[in-house]
Amino acid sequence: MTTPSTPTQTQDSPAPAPTHMRAPVPVQTRSERFTSTQVADFPDVTGREVMWKHTPVARLAELISGELDGSPYVFDLTPAPGVTASWIARDDARIGAAGIPEDRASANAWTNFEQALLVSVSGDDVKEATLTRAALGGPARAAHTVVEVAPGAHATLILQNSGPAHLTENVEFLLGANANLTVVSVQEWDDDALHVAAHFAELAEGARIKHVAVTLGGGVVRLNPSAHLAGARADAELLGAYFADASQHLEQQVYVHHDGPETRSRVTYKGALQGEGARTVWIGDVLIGPKAVGTDTYEQNRNLVLTDGARADSVPNLEIETGDIVGAGHASATGRFDDEQLFYLQSRGIPEDEARRLVVRGFLFEIVQQIGSPALQERLQSAIEAELAVSVTAAS
Repeated sequence: MTTPSTPTQTQDSPAPAPTHMRAPVPVQTRSERFTSTQVADFPDVTGREVMWKHTPVARLAELISGELDGSPYVFDLTPAPGVTASWIARDDARIGAAGIPEDRASANAWTNFEQALLVSVSGDDVKEATLTRAALGGPARAAHTVVEVAPGAHATLILQNSGPAHLTENVEFLLGANANLTVVSVQEWDDDALHVAAHFAELAEGARIKHVAVTLGGGVVRLNPSAHLAGARADAELLGAYFADASQHLEQQVYVHHDGPETRSRVTYKGALQGEGARTVWIGDVLIGPKAVGTDTYEQNRNLVLTDGARADSVPNLEIETGDIVGAGHASATGRFDDEQLFYLQSRGIPEDEARRLVVRGFLFEIVQQIGSPALQERLQSAIEAELAVSVTAAS
């Protein structure tokens, strides 16, 4: 990261302000943010930093700066041909190949994990596996996972999270040439759970990733996925669906870096909020680098506020460093129910409360139905129905 030089003082210009009085110069390019695997390299988090200003940092203090248990934990992996899991040492060359931390919580996890969980995927036959974590417990914990997808391999990997947890972690996805991975990260934590995660994806030539984040549970959940489209014709689709209840904070900071030529990305996140203090945050950064000629990208975020007292923040950002692209765009919208949709349904005899549920159901199911796993889609649809049953009739 570069810092501005101090201007030369002349007789007509005032003396520069002391260094401690100057406002920090923001980093305008996402790829130029400071990164490190050591938590001590990051200053204390105040909540005024650009990457933390929307986050309830006081609630996450133990994960950002506290002592963490980095020992291996209990997990379950459903059997699938060509999918294996094992623990690897910190000095394994694959660790850090997809990305390294750009915030203190991610670095705290990196500094403290003892071994990384390696999930290896091979074979060109289509397969599905589920990695379940449901017994992490209450003490603050660090974790690191590496998902390595061999060239030409094709799989769906479900990361199922539930139960109690105070967890900060890093997850890396390494996709070889022409690999195809659908990864679905499902957060159904207990109501008081805390979860901070950084997901890094590195895509070789012709690789494709569909990353789906579904967050329905947890007190504070901050899941930040990033995709580096390094190889030519790499393709990334980042999808998200979330439902925030009273006092629940759900946050996503998405980053897509187009680096190779003729790469493509689509980012679509949709969320619903209800209850006093329900809060969601979505920040989408797309960087088209100088070598990424022929890029085709679009990102969007939609939020549906169901009751008073809920708040959604949505910030799309787009930076282009080459003029030779196919297309680039972004969109963001936050609003309440569509009165015309409600009127249409009620005019056909559907009661208002049921009409509201139908609107929200269709709004979120657009994301869920793109997962590609019928059993998981059905289960998530039932979970969303349960959320809707709590109270959508209070919307104004």
